Amino acid sequence: MVKAAVTAVSIKVGELLSSQRHHQRGGCHHVLQVNALKLANTVLAVSVLRGDSKVSGTVIFEQESESAPTTITWDITGNDPNAKRGFHIHTFGDNTNGCTSAGPHFNPHNKTHGAPSDETRHVGDLGNLETDGQGNAKGSVTDSLVKLIGPHSIIGRTVVIHAGTDDLGKGDNEESLKTGNAGPRPACGVIGISN
Repeated sequence: MVKAAVTAVSIKVGELLSSQRHHQRGGCHHVLQVNALKLANTVLAVSVLRGDSKVSGTVIFEQESESAPTTITWDITGNDPNAKRGFHIHTFGDNTNGCTSAGPHFNPHNKTHGAPSDETRHVGDLGNLETDGQGNAKGSVTDSLVKLIGPHSIIGRTVVIHAGTDDLGKGDNEESLKTGNAGPRPACGVIGISN
């Protein structure tokens, strides 16, 4: 009786993997041929926002491959009507002390704060959400700096909705280049892998 050996195989998305594994057991030489094709699979992640205020909602992230931009879609309620509110990805997935323990904006490239369209910005700089007359914000955007796949993945980090408007790094003080003067953090949620 021959027992099957478990072999770990690494497959890169969209590539054909062909490998041979040679096994020798009891004088017999076996060749295991592995051919696998894995088509690009979209990675999905979600952040469910809650906090000490009435602000709540969801943010969904979708990315097809490491080189593709990420689509960010949000549906948030309970904010001030007709307002712009700072919207960022923060470094830590720690909400033990409310949204404060999420730390600063996610900034793996050590840049100053900016607008989503600026060349110099934090990875976590998503700009402002714009609410309607009932305080709701729905929208979608694509961002080529935000990644679900790769070494600077945002999975496990925290989305934060701020109580103030993000000045996009254009303010006249040092805090503008760190936080955009977006103010307190009424709602947040850890970004988790989804299906």
